[in-house]
Order: sequence, then structure tokens, then C-alpha cells
Amino acid sequence: MLIPDNLFYTKDHEWVKIDGDNAIIGITDFAQSLLGDVTFIDLPKIGLIIKQTKPCATVESVKAASDVYAPLSGEVLKTNNELTSHPELVNKSPYESGWFAVIKMADETEKNLLMAPAQYKAYIESSQKK
Repeated sequence: MLIPDNLFYTKDHEWVKIDGDNAIIGITDFAQSLLGDVTFIDLPKIGLIIKQTKPCATVESVKAASDVYAPLSGEVLKTNNELTSHPELVNKSPYESGWFAVIKMADETEKNLLMAPAQYKAYIESSQKK
């Protein structure tokens, strides 16, 4: 399971890459492995104001449909339109070509509620023991 060191993570298995005032968001390698083959993604609309911990996208797979929760609040600046015709990119490359959206962060202090890579790894390991 891949957990890049340069990202932040949520308990709902979303990842965030912060770049200045902007943040790139997606779902983790762990999340895509649980979902199985991704067949459809409903991305947020450009200009939409999203709120931390609230649903902002939907992922459908051969196993289930799941909400994607906003890891940070902000305005959607850009979406990964490649996912519309190639949702499998989330399975093949969740951190590179499988990103969902770029947002302009509304409150940089919200990142304090996210997990560092080591914390996320420990969280996954503890949840699998249950």
C-alpha cells in the first residue's frame, strides 16, 4: 500500500497535496483497493464551495458507490476531466493521474485536522485489526 510522504490524509481515506493557497485532492491507494475497479466518478463542479468533512464527489465501483469527503474547505478551481472517460486512473495511479480536484483553500488551519503519513499508516493498521 502506497502512502506518499508529501501528502496529508483523512480518516475517510482522502489525500491532500498542499501547494501554496491551493490543494489537490483525491482518494488514497487504500481506498481504491477497497473499492475495487472504479467505473464512474462524479466530480465537483468548478466554482463550487466545498466544506471540510462534507461530501464533494462520488466514486462508483464494481463493489459500491461511495461519497468522497472534502479534506479541506475551499472553492473548486479545477477538476480532473480525464476521470470522466477514464475512471480506472484512480485504480492505476491514485496520487498522480487519479487526482480529483484542485481547490483554493478557505482556511489553512484546517490542515491541522489532517493526518501526517505515519499517522495515516497507523490508523489503517489499527482499523484492520478490528
